[in-house]
Amino acid sequence: MPQLSQLSDVVLSQLFWLLLVLGFIYFAIGRNMVPKIQSTVDARDKHIADNLAAADRARTEADAIENAYRARMDESRLEAATRTAAVKRKAAIAAEKRVSEAGEAIAATSAEDEGRIRASRAAAAAGIQATAAELAQDIAGKLAGVTVSKAQAVEAVKASFHG
Repeated sequence: MPQLSQLSDVVLSQLFWLLLVLGFIYFAIGRNMVPKIQSTVDARDKHIADNLAAADRARTEADAIENAYRARMDESRLEAATRTAAVKRKAAIAAEKRVSEAGEAIAATSAEDEGRIRASRAAAAAGIQATAAELAQDIAGKLAGVTVSKAQAVEAVKASFHG
């Protein structure tokens, strides 16, 4: 078979050219393509690192802003509590003053009312005593047939009331 006898002559030649083409491709890719790919990978890595650094800076700034916000909120709460306490104190003092004034007004009115009640009692007692004195005169005159003066009847009634 003639095809097989030529195989050894052709194989070496084809093998040589295969190695030559593969070597050329290897060096062409290594010299031209690998640096481009490597620069793309480096650019991507740099971009990712820059983004991570920017994110870290943004997080740090956000933490600082949050801490400042929390400090302002704490100050606001403290100020609100202080103002609330001051308003409560003022309200308590005002309420106490109003209660005191009302108590004084009630005491004054009560004293006046007690004076009027005493006067009414005295007037009522005087009226009762006068009526009792007249009644005692009439009873003594009708039952005992004795004439009693008005002064004596009043003295007898006073003695019975106080006695």
